[in-house]
Amino acid sequence: MDITRLSPDDEVGCADFVALHQATHKLDCPDALLPTARGVAAHLKYGWDGDPGNAYLARDAAGTLIGAVTVQTPTYDNTNLAWFEVHVHPDHRGRGLGGELLGYGERLAAEAGRSSFGLSEWDLPKADAFARRQGYERKTIEVNRRQDVAALDWTSVQRLYDEAARAASEYELVRVSGTLPNELLDGMVAVTASINDAPKDDLDIEDDEFTPERLRAYEHAQLMHDRSLYRVIARHRGTGELAGHSTITVERERPHIGEQADTAVSRNHRGHRLGALVKTGMLLWMREAEPALSQLDTWNAESNDHMIGINEQLGYRVVARAMAYQKTL
Repeated sequence: MDITRLSPDDEVGCADFVALHQATHKLDCPDALLPTARGVAAHLKYGWDGDPGNAYLARDAAGTLIGAVTVQTPTYDNTNLAWFEVHVHPDHRGRGLGGELLGYGERLAAEAGRSSFGLSEWDLPKADAFARRQGYERKTIEVNRRQDVAALDWTSVQRLYDEAARAASEYELVRVSGTLPNELLDGMVAVTASINDAPKDDLDIEDDEFTPERLRAYEHAQLMHDRSLYRVIARHRGTGELAGHSTITVERERPHIGEQADTAVSRNHRGHRLGALVKTGMLLWMREAEPALSQLDTWNAESNDHMIGINEQLGYRVVARAMAYQKTL
């Protein structure tokens, strides 16, 4: 087995990586959202917010891709942490390849000074057994939900929006497409940091640290992925303070696909139904701005009852469950 780092400029390697995802997900999670080759390349260059990880491809003697491991080593925060995902082609499972790939990633992370390791796996008995054999403990459950935008009952969406708007009459909504205006940047740092109040369950991780530079890096990364970026921001009418937001991105390569990023409300502005307001306000905007959008995916900790309740009112259905595991050297 030959293991090499995947370069974002390697078009064949990126296409092979996507084909590996297709083969593994067909068996493990058929409904999961899969990347494109262009998306893989962009993620290796820019990451989610300017902090990309690496992918390593394992090929057999004939040059056929049989597995891969991705290694994410954060630099903004949690600089003791490394996070892994392991993919093994179904035709090559049961031979210890997954353990070899994970061990390869762990060695790279240890050499980089990381002492806490995380592992993501689909909620499958064999995946759980694999993680435990490698010394990992399950720490939290993440659930992927999907909204069929094309089938939405827009009368119900409007009703939910109107109800939330009455409860949040002291607030107005600001729509931002693309990058934030400079005058909103500092306020959005504090609002974005509110995501740290979302449940972490038993994960041993630090809060995310946000700065104006990190928000700009996030915007740049999303635009370099060739995604349109939309924010709906709640602003207090009396003070002008930013109180909450919802953010989604829509792919230009596949304009029917969108991803729900953060939805968060600042602690001192909760209790006014702002979460429901910004999410329904976003949907009403997308009906105008992105008429081709038909699929919107989101992820939440299974324990995040409040946000899940809002999502279920908006017709989200469960697509998949993923387990997050962790171990410490």
